Amino acid sequence: VLVSALEASSNIHLEELLKFCKKDIEIVGVFDKKFGSPIATPNDFSIMGFVDVIKKISFIKKIQKEMSDIALDCDKVLLLDSSAFNIPLAKKIRDRDKNIEIIYYILPQAWAWKSWRAKTIESYCDKLCSILPFESYLYKEKYRFVGHPLLDEIELFKENASKEYKKILFMPGSRRSEVSSLMPVFNQLRESLSRSGKNYSFTIAIPQLLKGENLKDMYGDLSRYEISFDAKEALYDCDFAFICSGTATLEATLIGTPFVLTYKAKKLDFWIAKMLVRLKYVGLANIINIKRGKNLIHEELLQNEVNIKNLLQSFHKNDGAAFLSASREIRDYLSHGSSKNVAEILES
Repeated sequence: VLVSALEASSNIHLEELLKFCKKDIEIVGVFDKKFGSPIATPNDFSIMGFVDVIKKISFIKKIQKEMSDIALDCDKVLLLDSSAFNIPLAKKIRDRDKNIEIIYYILPQAWAWKSWRAKTIESYCDKLCSILPFESYLYKEKYRFVGHPLLDEIELFKENASKEYKKILFMPGSRRSEVSSLMPVFNQLRESLSRSGKNYSFTIAIPQLLKGENLKDMYGDLSRYEISFDAKEALYDCDFAFICSGTATLEATLIGTPFVLTYKAKKLDFWIAKMLVRLKYVGLANIINIKRGKNLIHEELLQNEVNIKNLLQSFHKNDGAAFLSASREIRDYLSHGSSKNVAEILES
């Protein structure tokens, strides 16, 4: 199977999927080294924003060409997320091999921008495995809601809301540009909370893929933090979190840990994204609730809004009990895990 898993989160979903596969499957392509010998890894694609993508265009085209060559010797293709890379890759593969089965797992967010991409994806791919029920209106007969992978991967869910927030978690992201923009603010926030006289403890969650790397080079001085390489465990253990926009915000929602979403990008990247994306909110839990006609579940602070005053205000005014109740509703909405269903589709 040719696999294209460029994101750290995609590789977590891939690992869970492979656990449910009964047949012996050899995977080739782009994925984490723990699964075999990839031609590239997620670290090679650790870029953020339109400007960074432009700088890596030649590398991206080279890998897409190499993967389309490899596909000719494969039985199936499994694409995970990363639409900017995987949709052109699907086209390259389909142009060269009309018969190979292409499965797309974790579909591009066509409901956010470029809804016409849904037809494009359907023309190149054979099976579309959706993890969000509200996507169904975009697709025809190839679409199937398979469940959500986080419901396979998360083992602990909070039963009660914390009465007092003492254990604070910071999740500044996995890309260098994310970390460099958020860590200075998070460090200031930690200092501010420490001076309040309350007995706070501070944890920073770092992606498993970066374990063994030079963390100081990317994150700076971490001596005042406990370090966790298990995001889900850290979210369950802590009372409140400050999280960079991404999969972790939905993880926190499902686990039941209240948080505020933070996001800072380069001004040009943010401006371009704002022009293209047809969404008022960026957090997936908020988007799910809006699609269901419900209220927002968490606060979102973007760009210049990410400052000490706003972060402290969000922290102190948060209603943990209301958040936990809303998080249970979203868990029920997503219904069940997806890994077993996708494994069956891959092996069929």
